[in-house]
Amino acid sequence: MVFLTSTILLAALANCDSFIPETPRSRSTRLNAGNAATTKDRIKQCGGGLPLIPPGDCLLFDPEEEGMLQGTGGLASRIKAGHAYILPQDAKIVADSNPPLDINMMDAQHWLEYLDDDLPLNFAKPNAPATATVLARTRIISDDAPGDIQHIILRLPEGMQYVEGQSLSVIPAGIDAKTNKKFSPRLYSIASTRYGDVLDGNTISLCVRRAEFYEPSTGITDPVKKGACSNMLCDSMPGDQISVAGPVGKTMLLPKNPNDDIIMVATGTGIAPFRGFMHRLFMEETVARHVFGGTAWLVLGVPTTGGLLYKEEFDAMQRTARPDSLKIDYAISREMTNQMDGGKLYVQNVIAQNAKEFFARLDGGASVYFCGLKGMMPPILEALQKVAVENGLDWDAELKQWKANHQWHVEVY
Repeated sequence: MVFLTSTILLAALANCDSFIPETPRSRSTRLNAGNAATTKDRIKQCGGGLPLIPPGDCLLFDPEEEGMLQGTGGLASRIKAGHAYILPQDAKIVADSNPPLDINMMDAQHWLEYLDDDLPLNFAKPNAPATATVLARTRIISDDAPGDIQHIILRLPEGMQYVEGQSLSVIPAGIDAKTNKKFSPRLYSIASTRYGDVLDGNTISLCVRRAEFYEPSTGITDPVKKGACSNMLCDSMPGDQISVAGPVGKTMLLPKNPNDDIIMVATGTGIAPFRGFMHRLFMEETVARHVFGGTAWLVLGVPTTGGLLYKEEFDAMQRTARPDSLKIDYAISREMTNQMDGGKLYVQNVIAQNAKEFFARLDGGASVYFCGLKGMMPPILEALQKVAVENGLDWDAELKQWKANHQWHVEVY
């Protein structure tokens, strides 16, 4: 088979008096032409050098058989009749409100799919922020879990869109006592899909840990040293106005190939972008969910069982996901032990214990994502390097190749 570049093809077509599809006769002429010099007539006879399928014969793809009409004959008759087509009297019309018993009707989510090709960036900037409205807030860890983590849903201004894996800047109200200036923006990974938890395409969700400082000697929190932005969000009430900017980020986007495996490694609130990933791939009625052909593997690290974030949602996904498409491993450090030395189980231990699978998936084209506190990365890299050396691999070369292939994605804070 010969592949023509666009430049060669355009140059050939420019010399043609007309451009005609190849017919069986012209195909015979082309085959019998031997090594004859290229002429305008020969190019015309060959259809510009391309073997074309005659239009309308459905040899390449028959939408009647493979499309939604599935052999009813409706497509051919409509095309033949054109504007004069009349719906047959015995035609069955399916109404949304009363579908046949064997038909599963659902509302498709599709109106924001164009954002994959038109990535939204910086609808609002920190020096000219937009205003979002708090719709709801709830604590999402148990009372016996350490700290306070809240799930917050915001109504965005009209036209402010985002995609899974991006981040939102939040600007705390008031003046920073340390600088006597306005507070700097705080960046939060977005914890929802582009359609939002309300599924109207106009909301955004954040997963926020309240930043508090405990005096080592007393164990009592020091309100002066608390995080201004996280405390504002964790104390917010429905109707409150929040200054926001963004969205920003190109690092943590899902792969374009729906058959690629994805590996997600998170600690604590680093689960945020992966909740968005998993809702898109396993919960929402989008094309992305139905065409996903890879395996999603989540490794989530938390200190206690009560601190497992969104576990009920992930459990529901595992019940409905197709076989072998979703794998979840939890590393509950204060309650689980690793297989190497019997110490506490962290995300790096889970990766090391499954190193063969981890390396195999990446070598097969998988993308891996890391999100959480920046302290998570050194032990993860150390564990992977140790496994690589034990298996005779050049760790630096492996990592360099994954980064060059855009398979390695890190967002830590």
